[in-house]
Amino acid sequence: MTEARGSAGLNGTAYTPGTPCWVSLMVHGLTATREFYGKLFGWEFQPGPQHLGAYVRARLDGRQVAGIGQLPADRRLPVAWTPYLASDDVDLTAETVRHCGGTVGVGPLVADEAGRLAIASDPSGAVFGVWQAAAHLGAGVTGVPGTLAWNELITRDTAGVATFYRRVFGYEEEPASDGPDCLTLRVGGRPVAGIHGVGDALPRDRGAHWMTYFGVMDADAAVDQVVDLGGHVLEPAHDGPHGRVATVADPEGAVFSVVRTDRRARVDGPQGPGGRTAGPGRVSDRTSVPSA
Repeated sequence: MTEARGSAGLNGTAYTPGTPCWVSLMVHGLTATREFYGKLFGWEFQPGPQHLGAYVRARLDGRQVAGIGQLPADRRLPVAWTPYLASDDVDLTAETVRHCGGTVGVGPLVADEAGRLAIASDPSGAVFGVWQAAAHLGAGVTGVPGTLAWNELITRDTAGVATFYRRVFGYEEEPASDGPDCLTLRVGGRPVAGIHGVGDALPRDRGAHWMTYFGVMDADAAVDQVVDLGGHVLEPAHDGPHGRVATVADPEGAVFSVVRTDRRARVDGPQGPGGRTAGPGRVSDRTSVPSA
């Protein structure tokens, strides 16, 4: 697999701009949510930046993998996993988002010594974060059970929104084998994320959204555990183009997917191996990056 300069953690550098580097969830019940994901993925937690209020970073085997924060009691916002796309200049990226028809809802702002962030949405309404790393580079490991495996934008059609992401983040695009309106987004020739146009099948209650895939050793067992822990199943485990996968929701309704992932496979970002079609479960066998 060909390395791109600035890949996550290589010689202590940040993720290459445009690469999904982190995923975060804001919830109403932080304690219960920690218990759910701790039991499901084996996560442990440490306090995050104080600037973000009640916020913790999930760790797996000592490496940071995701963030979970507490929503203010008076804010009844939708609960959803949000991917963060790496940037070396979050202010410029935010300006470009606005210029290309997107919206910046939060920031850019400083998250203590960790870095700078913004929360934005594309022209179809799908929400994503932008992260400019300082002390916190992003996820310290991906592609193994209990960590981020893939990010995919679910939208009505790929044509218009793909142009937005290409202009903002400089992605290269190629058709994917997952369906008739699917694209793989590449950075420096490497697959980092996907766009899936589903037409009228787009959920009316959610609209366009980014789907987070977490790796698991056994998708069927993970689905059973989600139910036992108070979550629910949206799409039962089934064999897809890239492995056995299921879509579920946690007790607060945050939707995510689980995909069977080879325990030995590790990558320097949720991007799939070079030279092959990317997608959930497509990971390489190279050693993972060190913790951020």
